[in-house]
Amino acid sequence: MRKIGKQTIMLDSLPYILETSSIVGPKEAEGPLAKYFDQCLEDEFWGEKSWEKAESKIIKENVNLVIAKSGIPSTSIDYSFAGDLLNQCISSCFGLRETNIPFFGVFGACSTFVESMCLGSIFIDAGAAKNVLCATSSHFCSAEKQFRFPLELGNQRPQSAQWTVTGSGAAILSNTDLGKNCPQITYLTPGKIIDMGIKDANNMGAAMAPAALDTLITHLQDTGRKPSYYDAIITGDLGYVGKEILTEMSETKGYNIKNNYNDCGVLIFDRETQDTHSGGSGCGCVGSVFSGYFYKMLKGHKINRVLLIATGALMNSTSSQQGESIPSIAHAISIENLN
Repeated sequence: MRKIGKQTIMLDSLPYILETSSIVGPKEAEGPLAKYFDQCLEDEFWGEKSWEKAESKIIKENVNLVIAKSGIPSTSIDYSFAGDLLNQCISSCFGLRETNIPFFGVFGACSTFVESMCLGSIFIDAGAAKNVLCATSSHFCSAEKQFRFPLELGNQRPQSAQWTVTGSGAAILSNTDLGKNCPQITYLTPGKIIDMGIKDANNMGAAMAPAALDTLITHLQDTGRKPSYYDAIITGDLGYVGKEILTEMSETKGYNIKNNYNDCGVLIFDRETQDTHSGGSGCGCVGSVFSGYFYKMLKGHKINRVLLIATGALMNSTSSQQGESIPSIAHAISIENLN
């Protein structure tokens, strides 16, 4: 494991993504990727008394599911890295409190899933762990209540607004693939905090796109790769607005990503029939779309090289009320089939 270029880490042991799992809510179940998710819920509460309790149940059950799918006992998982959007990461803390696995609470806003995979990969590469669990979640109703307006008010959402995904993604990283020919993590490019002064919490794509650009260009320069090296360059939740901005900004910097770039927030909903405006967002967006869709594409060798860039807006309800701008971040991992 060594640092190359400005901020990229080249891994030596190349951790395997041994298994993934995903659970999503009812709106996501009506979207174009529904068949790729492990479980689709019929209602937002899932038998619980509050949206927050439902989100905690979603990540809890998804963690149990990925462990079961992996074929390794929970006692063989050395550490867990998990986070969400709620204050004090309560969904992850409450959801994983019965696992009896040493726990690292992670917060990178909507970039948390990839941030957890970065940290887990470093633990494995350093020999500090053989197997680690990475998980995250989000819930439309709990996120709206915390960051914007109570749903009961029925506020009209502008076209630049995104729909927080109700769902969870989970992955188990390992120093062995148990003969399953799993994709491996080759490079990590942690992001820097980028703040372009945008204050509109209903235009998160515009706020986060510059951070995605910075990490993308840094990764390409550090590794010496071109965008065409990857079968897919995927951002976490820029949505339609942010995707267009990133595409245009990349081109002005001399990088053409039009042929192989897409965004999880664009893919998870049908814009025409589901009225999600600029697309999906939230920790569960990149988590569920990668765990449900892209991992299966990698395992089936329909794609072999993916650059996954998860973006996050590092703000909370208090900072918005105080008139602060929205600092953003983007973390990237290179995932490749090497067998």
